[in-house]
Formats: sequence, C-alpha cells, structure tokens
Amino acid sequence: MRARRPLRRAPIVAGAIIVAIAAMAVGADLLAPHSPVEVRMDVALQPPWFMTGGQLGYPLGTDPLGRDLLTRIMFGARASLLVAVLSIGFSTVVGTALGLLAGYAGGWIDAIIMRTVDVVLTFPVILLALIFVVTVGPSLWGVTTVLALLLWSRFSRLVRGEVLSWKQREFIAYARAAGASPLRIALVHLLPNIVNSIVVLATLQVGFAIVVEASLSFLGAGVPPPAPTWGGMISSGRTYIETAWWLVLFPGLAVGLTVLSFNLFGDWLRDTLDPTLQHLENGGPRTGPPSPPGWLGTPRRSRGAPQAPRVARDAPAKPWRPSILRQTPSRVREDMR
Repeated sequence: MRARRPLRRAPIVAGAIIVAIAAMAVGADLLAPHSPVEVRMDVALQPPWFMTGGQLGYPLGTDPLGRDLLTRIMFGARASLLVAVLSIGFSTVVGTALGLLAGYAGGWIDAIIMRTVDVVLTFPVILLALIFVVTVGPSLWGVTTVLALLLWSRFSRLVRGEVLSWKQREFIAYARAAGASPLRIALVHLLPNIVNSIVVLATLQVGFAIVVEASLSFLGAGVPPPAPTWGGMISSGRTYIETAWWLVLFPGLAVGLTVLSFNLFGDWLRDTLDPTLQHLENGGPRTGPPSPPGWLGTPRRSRGAPQAPRVARDAPAKPWRPSILRQTPSRVREDMR
C-alpha cells in the first residue's frame, strides 16, 4: 500500500492538462480545424459557440481578421513549448557541466564560475531578454537563445551545491583510492545521485520559460506575427476586451493553466523523489525535534505512524554498526580492479 501513496497524490488534472497541451503542440497540423493564418473577414469577431451568434465551426470564436481562435491557441502551444524545451535543455546540459566542474574542482575554477553565476542572477531575466531580443531582432530562436543564456546559472548553482555535499561521502574517497579519474567520478559516481534534483528543477523552469516567452510576445519582442503565440494573441486582443472578451480570456487561460500544471507537477515530482520524505512515509524515524505533548501530557503521534516495537528488558544489546551507504558498491569494485 505504501508504494501506491505517491501515485495517489499525483496531480491527475495537472498531468492531463500537460498531456493535452503537448498533444495540441505536436499534432496541431492534424487537430486544428482551420488554418492559423487564413483571413476571413466574413466571420470576423465571431463569438464562441455558446453565445448568441456563435457557430460550432468556430468553438472559441474568431479574431478581427476572422482567424479561428482555437486553431491559433493550438499553434501557440507549439511555439511556447518549443521555446521552453529547447532553452531548458541547453541550460540543463551547460549548467550541469559547469556545476560539476565548479563543485568538484574547487579553487579558482569554482570562484570564476560562481561569480559569473552571481552576476547573471543579479539582473532581471525579462529585462535582459527584452534588451537582447530588441538588439538582435524578434524571432523564435532569439527568444530561445536568450532564455538558454540566462537559465543555465540556476542549474549550475544547484548542481554545485549537490556536488559539494556528495563528494564528502565515503564511496567517493574509495573511488579516489582505487584510482578512478576525476571525469569518471563526476559522471559515474556523482551525476547519478543528483539527477533527481536536476529533473525537478527543469520541470519547475518550464512554466517560467513559458511566462517569459509570453511576456516578450506581448511586448512585441517575441515571435513575430503572423505566427500565433499566446502572448501576441493577448496583446492584439486587449483593444477589443470590452466587445470581444474571448480574444484575451482564452489565451490567458491557456498560459495560466499550462504554467500552473507544470508547477504542480514539479512540486509532486520533488516530493516523490525526495529520499527524506520517502524515509518518513516508510515509517522511518524523524530527525527533527519531538512533537509537542498533547492535552493529556502524552506525546502526540501522527495519524497512521507505526509504533516502535517493544524491547524486552533482558534482551542483549545489539552492537553498534556503521550504517551502510545506499550507493552502488559495484561501481567502486570496478574502480578497485
């Protein structure tokens, strides 16, 4: 039953929204009912199907040029997810490599990399992205490049902190004594232990990248028209917000639901992959201070927590043994050979 607890708390609705957005982005050419750039003035500013004058052929209405809003939202999902996936993929690779180098090498290499990270994190991301895109020119690859150049510092700082913690463990000392090279120690012994943290951070950064891309498109510095983007659709529809509110509402809901779903999924993934929480769920002892006493003076016990087994008074005391690390000793044996 304990193995099913993480799945029981899984954000099913958020996962379904992520799957639906990804399916729309990948299969927009097959799923979209109309062309995203086709102009039809005879159906301009058509209301949604549930309003008076709406048509089922245009379920979410049309814009001032008669373009189907649902179709443009589908193709806008492709642009947003493409920017997020490419920028975060590049940031993950570069940030992880620099974090491993800074944490394991130390010294002046660590100082140079970390001071660069501090400088990058000092400036606001949207302001630097806006300056860069305006200087180079608005395009899909320009937004992707600037996000990749700004997000790598977050991965580098996280990986460097994890490496500083893990490299003090005994199995790293055994690998060094066995003659393993620094590259092998970093890739074989350190990297597998910090993959969970990297995956969680990458998932949480997807929503941030979507918000930055939508903000740049809203300001006119993102993907240029006529390519549909969620931010560009909100920007072009704000002048009709009193008469055609659906031009702003539905793209805004797409941005909000997508970002919220990725954040909820990232939080669940972090709780699921956290070994401390797994240890507590499996009935392990807590490392924090004891809980305050109840109203009868007896210590409170969390609901469903297992009770410690009683030990007989005459039972012999077990000798103390050092805890065995949960790392894979086979890799250390390979280095010792």
